[in-house]
Amino acid sequence: MTDPHVPGGVRLQKVLAGAGLGSRRACEEIIAAGRVSVDGQVVRELGMRVDPATAVIHVDGLRVQLDDSVVTLALNKPVGVVSTMDDDRGRPSLAQYVADRPERLFHVGRLDADTSGLILLTNDGELAHRLAHPSYEVLKTYLATVEGRVPRGLGELLKKGVELEDGPVQVHAFTVKETTADASLVEVVLHEGRNRIVRRLLAEVGHPVTALVRTRIGPIRLGNLRPGSTRVIAGKELGTLMREVGL
Repeated sequence: MTDPHVPGGVRLQKVLAGAGLGSRRACEEIIAAGRVSVDGQVVRELGMRVDPATAVIHVDGLRVQLDDSVVTLALNKPVGVVSTMDDDRGRPSLAQYVADRPERLFHVGRLDADTSGLILLTNDGELAHRLAHPSYEVLKTYLATVEGRVPRGLGELLKKGVELEDGPVQVHAFTVKETTADASLVEVVLHEGRNRIVRRLLAEVGHPVTALVRTRIGPIRLGNLRPGSTRVIAGKELGTLMREVGL
C-alpha cells in the first residue's frame, strides 16, 4: 500500500482548514477521530503532510475539493433559454448567467428551451463526464403539469416501462401532487437523459406536458433559487454530489 505522506508537503490539518473544514484545531480533532482518508487510507497522524495538487482526501466519506480554481454551480434556467454556452442562432443561452465569472464553464446535460429548472455548470471535467454518463444512473427529478386527470395505476405502468420510438424508458418514481378536473401536477424521477424524455414519455401515455421544471439532480436541489440565478455548490453538498458518481 502506497504511503500517502509527502515529505516537504503541506500539513494535512492546514489543507483541511484551507478547504473550509474548520479551524486547524478542529481539523486536528477530525483527523485524530479517524474521519479523514488520504488516497484511500484512513489517517490519524497529525504529522501527515500531503501534496494538495494530487492528494485525494475524503472526510466522513465525502470528497474534499482542494483546488479553488475548480467550481461547480447550480443554475435555475428560465423558460426560453437554450442549454448551450453559445447559440449560433442568437437565442438566449446559459452564458449570460455566468458572464461575470472568470472560469471557462460548461453545462452538464441539457434542458429543452421550454423547460425550466436546475442545470449544473462546472469546469470539473471528470465530474461532468460522470454526471452525464448513463452508467452512473444519476437520478433527476421533474415537476410536470400535464393535461387531464392522471388515473390510478399510471405510476406502476411507468415504472414497468413504456416503449418510445428510440427504445423503452422506465421511471424510478412517480407521484401525483395535485389534480383538477382537467389537469394534474406530477413528480417524475428517472435517470434517463434522452432528449425531451419526460415530455415524450407523458405524451405517450396520454398526458401531454404543459409546463415542466427540473427540481433535482442527484443530491442537488433547486430549492428557492430564483430563475436566472446561480449558486456555488461546495462543501458537504459538493462532496455528496461527487460521492454519487464515485469520486
